Amino acid sequence: MIDLSVQAKIIALWAVFLFGMVFHSQLAMMPMLYGQSVAMPGAKGKMPASHPWLMLGFYAIPTIAIAATALINWQPYRIIHFGLTALYTVMNFLHAALDLTVKPIEWYQIALMLIIFVNGIFLNILAFQWMQAF
Repeated sequence: MIDLSVQAKIIALWAVFLFGMVFHSQLAMMPMLYGQSVAMPGAKGKMPASHPWLMLGFYAIPTIAIAATALINWQPYRIIHFGLTALYTVMNFLHAALDLTVKPIEWYQIALMLIIFVNGIFLNILAFQWMQAF
């Protein structure tokens, strides 16, 4: 049996997180296939210029973390990385909680966000172990 390094496990969990978030966005667009609107309530037909940049940042940071985790074995990076995983876990929890305020509640989205959240907990544990192992 192959024993994967902690870094390889961390990279795999970041990839699961990214796939989960892309799938979360994709699920939100499914009603369009049935002619339903997916517009946010109160939207005036124009997305604020900051929103695509915020989404880019939200996805780019884990992408950069994947590459950095593969290439960097420096203790200060490990500390920064652990903080980053903790921040993303808090954001995922808040996102799932806020999804519970959307009416009607889309339970398949809540289930997916909980899967992503649990994945984040495992990512936190491994990132903590990696940070301590130096």
